Amino acid sequence: MTIRLEIVKTHENGLARACKLFTRRGVIETPVFMPVGTQATVKAMTPEELKGVGAEIILGNTYHLYLRPGSNLIEEAGGLHGFMNWERPILTDSGGFQVFSLGKLRDIKDDGVLFQSHIDGSSHFLTPGKAMEIQRELGSDIAMVFDQCTPYPSPKEEALEAVIRTTRWAEKCLKVGVGEHQSLFGIIQGNVFRDLRKKSAKEITSLNFDGYGIGGLSVGEPKNIMNEMLDLTVPLIPVEKPRYLMGVGSPDYIVEGIRRGIDMFDCVLPTRIARNGAVFTSEGRLNMKNAVYARDFSPLDSQCSCYTCSSYSRAYIRHLIKANEILGVRLTTIHNLAYIIDITNRLRKGIIDGNFDQVAKEILKNY
Repeated sequence: MTIRLEIVKTHENGLARACKLFTRRGVIETPVFMPVGTQATVKAMTPEELKGVGAEIILGNTYHLYLRPGSNLIEEAGGLHGFMNWERPILTDSGGFQVFSLGKLRDIKDDGVLFQSHIDGSSHFLTPGKAMEIQRELGSDIAMVFDQCTPYPSPKEEALEAVIRTTRWAEKCLKVGVGEHQSLFGIIQGNVFRDLRKKSAKEITSLNFDGYGIGGLSVGEPKNIMNEMLDLTVPLIPVEKPRYLMGVGSPDYIVEGIRRGIDMFDCVLPTRIARNGAVFTSEGRLNMKNAVYARDFSPLDSQCSCYTCSSYSRAYIRHLIKANEILGVRLTTIHNLAYIIDITNRLRKGIIDGNFDQVAKEILKNY
C-alpha cells in the first residue's frame, strides 16, 4: 500500500468528511474532483493550466492508452507522468467501463472481454491480468481492478452475473498485483439492487484493497436511486479507506455524493459541455452560444477568479465559440474545471468549519 488516508474532520451526519490522502507524489486534500485525461491529456488543457485551476490528481484511461499509443511505448517514456509532463498523482481506470460502452463490439466471457478496437477494428482480449499489466506499464499511482459494469435498467440475473464476475476478476487482479509504487482499488457493483450492492460490497471489501470505487452508477438511473445506493453502500466501506464514486461530476451530484461520504470524483462532463459552449456558474448552467450574451461584457461568473473570468467577457467567449475558434473551448474548459474544483474545495472547507449544509444549500439553489 502506497497511500494513506487521514481523516481531518467528519460532518455531524457521520458520513461527509474532509481527509488527507497521502501519496508518494504529494498530499491530496479530499473530497477531490479528478479531471479526466482520457488519452494522456485533459482535453484543451496544459499541465500548467491544470495546476492553475487546482487539480491535485488526474485520470488516465487504460483502454484508450493501451490501443494508442500503446502502454509499452508510454513505459519507455517513463510512464504517464514523464510522457505527459505531470508530476502530481494519476489514477488509471481499468478499461472495464470503456469496454462496457462498446456494445456490439465486445463479447464478455468469464475470463475476460473480447473486443474490437474502435480505432481500426483489430481484435483484443482484455483480462484482469492484462489490465494489471497495462496499468503497471502506465505507472499510475492508483490502479483500478478490472470489473463489469451493467447498464440501467438491467435484469437482476445479468446484474448478479456481473457481481460474481467482478469479484472473481478482483481476486485475479489482486493475485497478479500492480507495480511496486502503485495502489490498487477494488470496485463495488450491483446495479440498483440493494441485495446485490450488499453482496458486492461484502465480497470486495473482504479482499482488503487500498481503496474502493463505487461503480455502475450515473449510467442513466434517476438521481434519487443513485443516492439510495450510496446511502446503502458507503457505510459498508471501511472508514479508513478512500471512497471513490466513479463517473460523477455535476455540481448537484458532487454535493449529494460528499454529503453521503464520498472522497473522490471523476467525470468528463465539465470538459465535454465546455466544448459545446456550456458553463457551470454560481447562477446555474449557461449556454454561451445564446444571443443574449452577444453584448454581455461581464465575466462568465462574477464570483469566480479563474483565468477565464479574470480576463475575458461573455461577449468575447460567445464570439470565439460561434466562430469555432480553439481559444473559446479552452477558456470554457478552464472555467468549468476551476468551478467544479472550487465547489469541491468549498464543501471540504464547510465540513471543517462546520457550515457544510449552508454551503451545500448555496450551491444547490441553482442546480
